[in-house]
Amino acid sequence: MGVEYKDYYKSLGVPRGASEADIKKAFRKLAREFHPDVAKDKKKSEEKFKEINEAYEVLGDAAKRKKYDELGADWKSGSEFRPAGGQARGFRGGRSADFEFGGTGFSDFFEQMFGAHGRGGTGGMDSRGMRAEDFATRGQDVEGDLMVTLDEVMRGAVRPVTVQHGSKTETHQVKIPVGVTEGQRLRLAGRGGSGGGGGPAGDLLLRVRLAKHPDFEVEEHNLIYEADLAPWEAVLGADISVPTLDGQVSIKIPAGTQTGQKLRVRGRGLPQHGGGKGDLIVVTRVEVPGRLPEAERKLWEQLARESKFKPRE
Repeated sequence: MGVEYKDYYKSLGVPRGASEADIKKAFRKLAREFHPDVAKDKKKSEEKFKEINEAYEVLGDAAKRKKYDELGADWKSGSEFRPAGGQARGFRGGRSADFEFGGTGFSDFFEQMFGAHGRGGTGGMDSRGMRAEDFATRGQDVEGDLMVTLDEVMRGAVRPVTVQHGSKTETHQVKIPVGVTEGQRLRLAGRGGSGGGGGPAGDLLLRVRLAKHPDFEVEEHNLIYEADLAPWEAVLGADISVPTLDGQVSIKIPAGTQTGQKLRVRGRGLPQHGGGKGDLIVVTRVEVPGRLPEAERKLWEQLARESKFKPRE
């Protein structure tokens, strides 16, 4: 079965040679525009949000982007992809176990190139020439990826996920627990491949991938937010408002704050297993103005003449 190629550069509206900073900027702009919490057309925005998240999952990661770029001329937008040798995803034991997922937030193309894959399996011949069907064998564990938003991490959710194997399609209600983490596997026992010779079915394993967020990076249970400061806010100190997943919060910027300084707001991060929350870590970045009106330029010139600050001494 062919898989439709995804042009991730087109999804983010950037050229193939775009810098890491340009890719991040494009993602943030689109993510804010199409975030389901703010868009009017919820259904349309949800699909677009998944598309740009998947694109940034690949292009925002140096290793994944390199692999994607190396696909070369054999990959063309709108064409279908077949892995080397014509094998389908999940090929095991001499026969195809092509499981396809729906409702996970990721396309088949992503699963094929960067996702989790099935393990184990039944069928084929063992080293003694016996068929697996001649004795009871456990069914294949089937793995897929599940895109989970930070809002779902905060509050938990139940998501319908479909699994298709050949002509058989099953829908499972997958419970996403509060505080789920990147890489965690959600197990649905007995929902994988069928066993052989009366053996038990395998399990369905969904690996959590946290959806990218336009405002925050995630480190374990902490949220990382970059706050831009005007030079006078950094020098004199200020009270500024920063976002959290539960609304805005006011923090105090100390006088003399430097670029890269970290300010911790305790308990405003993601939930932890067993209770409690991580922190919001605000990383400061001092921004300087570009073009200046003449009146402002004169003030900066006056400051330059009168200031005793010597940064290179």
